[in-house]
Amino acid sequence: MDQIAFQDYYPDEVSHCYGCGRLNKHGLKVKSYWDGEETVATFCPKPYHMAVPGYVYGGLLASIIDCHGTGTAAAAAYRTECRAMDTQPSIRFLTASLHVDYIRPTPLGVPLQIRGKVKQIKGRKVVVTATVSANGKVCVRGEVVAVQVPESWVPRSV
Repeated sequence: MDQIAFQDYYPDEVSHCYGCGRLNKHGLKVKSYWDGEETVATFCPKPYHMAVPGYVYGGLLASIIDCHGTGTAAAAAYRTECRAMDTQPSIRFLTASLHVDYIRPTPLGVPLQIRGKVKQIKGRKVVVTATVSANGKVCVRGEVVAVQVPESWVPRSV
């Protein structure tokens, strides 16, 4: 993709998340983008992301929904304020609630598509619904309640 991922706009001080932090060398590096009114990410699980032979571990699926959801929340907040994601002050969200429903086993060895939709924006809270699909079939549905981090919580470099 030619566009920059939401997570790549996060300030260095808050870019260490295991799921989406660009500065976490061991992390999953979830990268989310706008696709019209929805958001999209692609993730290719590795063989060591296994639950049982041939299928993805459910905790990993929850993690990618979590990070895609908070990234979507941040992008939606910027859109709501009619601001570009590289403007200050930065907007960052953390998960207040994560609900995941496993619809069918998620196969290893194929790219997974994560799609998100903003369900509600109310003050500092954004609710995002998400799906994870493999081979065009929804395997997981989730909902993330994300809460905006107060600016005073974001550590600053000296």
